[in-house]
Amino acid sequence: MKVLFIGDVVGSPGRNVIKEYLHKLKGKYRPDITIVNGENAAGGKGLTDKIYHELKHAGADVITLGNHAWDKKEIFDFIDNVNDVVRPANFPKGTPGAGYIIKNVGNKKIAVINGQGRTFLPPIDCPFRVIEEIVSEVKKITPYIFLDFHAEATSEKLAIGWYFDGVVSAVVGTHTHVQTADERILPKGTAYITDVGMTGPYDGILGMDKDIIINRFLTSLPAKFEVSKGREQCNGVFISLNSKTGLAESIQRISINEDRPFFD
Repeated sequence: MKVLFIGDVVGSPGRNVIKEYLHKLKGKYRPDITIVNGENAAGGKGLTDKIYHELKHAGADVITLGNHAWDKKEIFDFIDNVNDVVRPANFPKGTPGAGYIIKNVGNKKIAVINGQGRTFLPPIDCPFRVIEEIVSEVKKITPYIFLDFHAEATSEKLAIGWYFDGVVSAVVGTHTHVQTADERILPKGTAYITDVGMTGPYDGILGMDKDIIINRFLTSLPAKFEVSKGREQCNGVFISLNSKTGLAESIQRISINEDRPFFD
């Protein structure tokens, strides 16, 4: 099983990158499934029905979310009617949408789980316990279990990685928008990276206009953030999983920008 995962798509620049590069990446890596984090895809916050279809048309098989899942209210109109959008599983009970899905991939199945951290983010249910309950169920169906853990603190992401080492196939961190260089296979066989990075503006600050952000730091005055314009980037990971155990055999970072151009 080969998995291509693309980090947080930010606004129209991120969607432009997806349209330009996703088919090229799929041609190069030949993944069995392509997962895209789309929680920032609509103007930097949230996901709309139109953009959902845009990402699907570009080649996303599954779209994961995060703390901005509900920022575009129209998501409530469609999230319960689709089977390929996953919001954090540890949102409170009764929340619309699904916290995990099981996707058919040829004659195999893969579980895709979305979790959200609690450190420096709104207090929600314990991700460790909720994810553990899900894993115990999906293990009965498939050994391939992919976890997008959307969290702020590096320590919490590492804790999730170590806690589920040898239990899930991969733990990839999202949310902080800066790709980390710590991709590895943990000792018991789980692929791990603290943050996959973001897909969208290359010259902004976490995808937002840098001048607005800098001015806020200088003045402490409130400001409306806007998605940065200009050069763009694509960040992701490619993970190969063992056909018998479901555990990871390799993990490779993907970083495409003007300084690291894409080569076929």
